[in-house]
Amino acid sequence: MPELPEVEVVRRGLESHVVGRTISAVQVLHPRPVRRHLAGAEDFAALTTGRVVLGAARRGKYLWLPLDTGDAVLAHLGMSGQMLVQPVGAPDERHLRVRFVLRPVPDGPDRPDGSVGELRFVDQRMFGGLSISPGGADLPPEIAHIARDPMDPLFDEDAFVAAVRRRASGIKRILLDQTVVSGVGNIYADEALWRAQLHGERLGTKLRRADVLRVLAEVRAVLAAALDEGGTSFDALYVNVNGESGYFDRSLHAYGQEGRACDRCGTAIVRVSFMNRSSYFCPVCQPRPRPRRAA
Repeated sequence: MPELPEVEVVRRGLESHVVGRTISAVQVLHPRPVRRHLAGAEDFAALTTGRVVLGAARRGKYLWLPLDTGDAVLAHLGMSGQMLVQPVGAPDERHLRVRFVLRPVPDGPDRPDGSVGELRFVDQRMFGGLSISPGGADLPPEIAHIARDPMDPLFDEDAFVAAVRRRASGIKRILLDQTVVSGVGNIYADEALWRAQLHGERLGTKLRRADVLRVLAEVRAVLAAALDEGGTSFDALYVNVNGESGYFDRSLHAYGQEGRACDRCGTAIVRVSFMNRSSYFCPVCQPRPRPRRAA
């Protein structure tokens, strides 16, 4: 599932190509991607047709497009969702679900490329979706419970440290809790913990403030590095708005590297089951915490 870098890359693409455009027509080609809009596909199209896109925003793994009505189009990419910009007349993608036709605007240094005529939501597996958030232009209330991400200038480091150290859960599980810190998923949690040389089962209550800050610094470093590479693409399902893949998978040290030599000490990377997924770590650089003695 796309994590912060992948979703942020898409947001930046939407900001470049869609903001300032008027949506002149909307086609919902399959009802499932707009299932969270309970009034149905026709109402979704009616509420977005004729509206101007004022921005492209993100909170964690969610995207939204503020509209000139004060509402917003809220989007989650799920496992295979794509937001693609295309010229009018480009062949339809096999799994095209929703089409937004954009009114042309004059080209200029501060305007989108006039050749981009459509925003398309493509989703093979249809776990993602779009919905209208009434009054959600600034922050959709549906996602107000999600914490800020570590790249947000308003992210509260002290509150994060306190939240981690209150929890008797493993640090990896805490990093994946979107109410504590958003945007971090399985890939970047494993990578940050490898960089910080901490095992994912180390309990938050057993970590010093310095340990938590080290993890936070490595989370930020790995997210920034992934952004520079356009995110992580393991298959053709994650792409930018122009259809290009990210390349950070070539720079991974832990995630997906089972059996390969650790880039730091040479020990084989280990994979274990974790929350119906997998965790990858170096057993030497990231030793397991000692089991607690029974009372």
